[in-house]
Amino acid sequence: MPLKKVEIVTPVFNRRDDTLQCLQSISRANTTGLEIHVIVVDDGSTDGTSDAIRKRFPDVEIVVGNGDLWYTAGTNRGISAALQRNPDYILAINNDSIFDENCILNMVECAEKYSRSVVGALLLNWATPHRIFQVSPRWETWKGGWRHWYHQTVWTVPQQPWEVELIVGNCVLYPAQAIKETGLMDEKRLPQFGDAEYTPRMRRRGWRLIIEPRARVFCKPNDKTIGFRDKSIREKFRLLFSDRTGLYSLHRRFYANLGGSPSSLQGLIAVPIVYIRYLLGRNQEGDWVVNQKEKPLSETFASSVIDD
Repeated sequence: MPLKKVEIVTPVFNRRDDTLQCLQSISRANTTGLEIHVIVVDDGSTDGTSDAIRKRFPDVEIVVGNGDLWYTAGTNRGISAALQRNPDYILAINNDSIFDENCILNMVECAEKYSRSVVGALLLNWATPHRIFQVSPRWETWKGGWRHWYHQTVWTVPQQPWEVELIVGNCVLYPAQAIKETGLMDEKRLPQFGDAEYTPRMRRRGWRLIIEPRARVFCKPNDKTIGFRDKSIREKFRLLFSDRTGLYSLHRRFYANLGGSPSSLQGLIAVPIVYIRYLLGRNQEGDWVVNQKEKPLSETFASSVIDD
């Protein structure tokens, strides 16, 4: 059988050591039946990232940005370069990913097994590697949008692939055909969070979104942010109306909800709700939610497990 061609793309800005660690894990991956090629989009790094990559991983292709791409445009540039090589799949990743030896192979096997499927990995926090994060969010309009999980582990998720409504962009295997049908991420409306609407857009076009629990990748924990209520009035206005790339951006929230929610109406309803919850200190991205109880995802998504 011919090898399956997989292009791996990642945008980078000034995280040289994380990027080298990621590339090292890819170099050790089980690539049985696969042809792997890596493209790094270096968006103006000043810490010697590109030079270090050329020295240690000369087969990695580097696409140079001018410093204003952010996540979405950076990923798009990588995808566009990858498509020129006529791959079967494009694996879009964050550059802080450390891959389990069989992660990529398991993702490809899953995509091959289930037709018209986009596959996400089981994301694990490398500081507490049994804990998952940003996996299988669920839309809840009256809570302001996507609900993420904070108490799930490798033992509380389904042990077989399951379908989801959205795959967070840390590690996603896209069939090239899915990208050709759907187009690139929306870098104009969502310069920093393009993944928020991308896989839901594919889902509306008939692609299944699947998490493969055998595919494990370890990711750097997110930086802790100061709560919205603790910021000054001036800073709140800046974050809401001027910072289009930030967590609290009204522009970002509007377009992420509009494109990523199950329906435009649900997305619009959720926008004011999330800001009310910010002001009350009961939003889905703060300390309050960490103290909320969660059922195991194996129960929450029991009906979404794919029956072989």
